[in-house]
Amino acid sequence: MSKKVFIGGAWPYANNSLHLGHIAALLPGDVIARYHRKAGNSVLYVSGPDCHGTPITLRAKNQKVSPESIALTYHKEFSECFRKLNFSYDSYSLTHNDFHADFVQEVISKLFESGELYEKTEFQDYCENCHQFLSDREIEGTCPICGGHAKGDQCDDCLATFDANELTNKTCKYCGSPVSKHSNVHLYWKLSKYQRQIADYVSSHEHLWRFSAINESRKYLANSGLMDRSITRQLDWGIDVPVEGFDDKKIYVWIEAVLGYISAGKKYCEEHGLNWEDFYKDSSSLDTYYVHGKDNIPFHTIIFPALLMALNENYQLPNHIVSSQFLNIDDEKISKSKGNGITVKDLLNKYSSDSIRYCLTYQAPELKDTNFTPEILEQLHNKILVGEYGNFVNRNLAFLVKKFKGIIPVGTVDPDVISTIQEAYSKVGALIENAELRNAIQEIQQLVKYANKYYDEKQPWIQVKQDISAFNDTTATCIALIVNIANLYEPFIPDSSNTVYNFFGISKPNWEYISVEPGATLNNVSILFTRID
Repeated sequence: MSKKVFIGGAWPYANNSLHLGHIAALLPGDVIARYHRKAGNSVLYVSGPDCHGTPITLRAKNQKVSPESIALTYHKEFSECFRKLNFSYDSYSLTHNDFHADFVQEVISKLFESGELYEKTEFQDYCENCHQFLSDREIEGTCPICGGHAKGDQCDDCLATFDANELTNKTCKYCGSPVSKHSNVHLYWKLSKYQRQIADYVSSHEHLWRFSAINESRKYLANSGLMDRSITRQLDWGIDVPVEGFDDKKIYVWIEAVLGYISAGKKYCEEHGLNWEDFYKDSSSLDTYYVHGKDNIPFHTIIFPALLMALNENYQLPNHIVSSQFLNIDDEKISKSKGNGITVKDLLNKYSSDSIRYCLTYQAPELKDTNFTPEILEQLHNKILVGEYGNFVNRNLAFLVKKFKGIIPVGTVDPDVISTIQEAYSKVGALIENAELRNAIQEIQQLVKYANKYYDEKQPWIQVKQDISAFNDTTATCIALIVNIANLYEPFIPDSSNTVYNFFGISKPNWEYISVEPGATLNNVSILFTRID
């Protein structure tokens, strides 16, 4: 029985070019989406840039342009990068649109009317030199947890999240002046009342989460427990607060951005005649994946689930939390603010989408931080994609083209090989569903090694001279291996898989064993991968 599958990719700030750390964290979402579609499930896969955070405002001030201009520029750039990387989003939206704003305002109004929100006078950080209130990312200071450098609401070193009021040694991001305190009235959400419910939720879902999500969530709940949080900020850029008396404020981005998962999907469904509730409301036939880096864990395991609880509208809480560790460059965390990352634009100018996707899956920071260098990518490309997979495909098909004009001989596929292939579908599919993508791609690699061993042991270049019947059987078996390996690889490296499909005239195969009709003629056979020197 088919099921509904929702996949939400995290929303990177639209304030700078995408770096490889973003792609390493987000790529699992596309692999999972492609797999579920092939498995016959209905998929809704959404993401987009976060357009309303203070990083966008800071960038706009530095460039002396509007925040909207910055957000739209990077939305266009992000969209193009994901297109070139073959991300298969159903909706690549953005948080700067009327539909999202209306949805967020509707949610805030519901929370206010139900008593979830309350007014609170607080002393907010203020810069006397700049004559303005300062929001989270407009402040720098010392982390209250580890003593490292922090930007308003999150530490660069220990990754802890907190209220900006907990920082010490605070200075203004714009001018470097020490900050003072001025009184201000804000709307607060009663997040603290969900401590027990969230703790129970975390405990009941641990088997579906990566260990970093489990550990960070436990730590978040244990340190100081859930505390009420302000949902408004004294900003000029963002979504207006739909509550009387707060006309001079905007909705705080931490609560607004996660609602993009729902608004983007709802908008897509309404435009395509689908029932949006099928992908969001509790159902035994619905499965959900939320894909992000470990610095975004609390927003997906604590904040967003509590928000869905507060709405009390039968929303399904996140099932699979697919949180990645950091992809480092020379053992140092990639950071937009540090400017030490390799941009996706630059890498796409040099390497193919498949090579990048393969490397970032093979080197994926699923369980621990991992390193990336162009040299690692080139080594994996040359060793596996060219030397093992590509070589197996090319030497089989090139021989058929040379000796038999590309006509596939009539032969019997080895039943043991069929069984091995079918077992691979089962193993790889289960691993993908569990977001164990490194293990999944390595399982396929083992099938590639098996295929090369089979070819070498059968020696078809000798069989064709001594026993044509045996040659036909060997070739039929090798072709079965080629098309099914390509099918298994498709969620990971779709370009090369589509190339193989075109060789055989195969169209959009499902996640199951593929049989190839004998007697057909190969189409436009070419080298699958070329060596990078």
